[in-house]
Amino acid sequence: QVQLVESGGGLVQAGGSLRLSCAASGSIFRINDMGWYRQAPGNQRELVARITNSGITRYADSVKGRFTISRDNAKNTVYLQMNSLKPEDTAVYYCNALRDYNNYWGQGTQVTVSS
Repeated sequence: QVQLVESGGGLVQAGGSLRLSCAASGSIFRINDMGWYRQAPGNQRELVARITNSGITRYADSVKGRFTISRDNAKNTVYLQMNSLKPEDTAVYYCNALRDYNNYWGQGTQVTVSS
């Protein structure tokens, strides 16, 4: 089992920045990709960004150029730096880890962007 704990969400004005962190613990050996997803009320959960254990990244078109995902393998932690935030970025953000073809999820952290 892999446990994921997110932190760093909150309320910010449009144009502001937040940094999310996700620490992995438990059976972290052989974790492959890690990533961030988000879910706004009434919407499906969607990919925000992913990063492989070798550092290859992928972003949703809506966040390219504004968000940056990074990973510290020594600390088993993945980060999401979010700049130039927009009200439409408001959602619960979930950390995800892929290990041996199994997906693990954090409990989610709320990000609210006011206009």
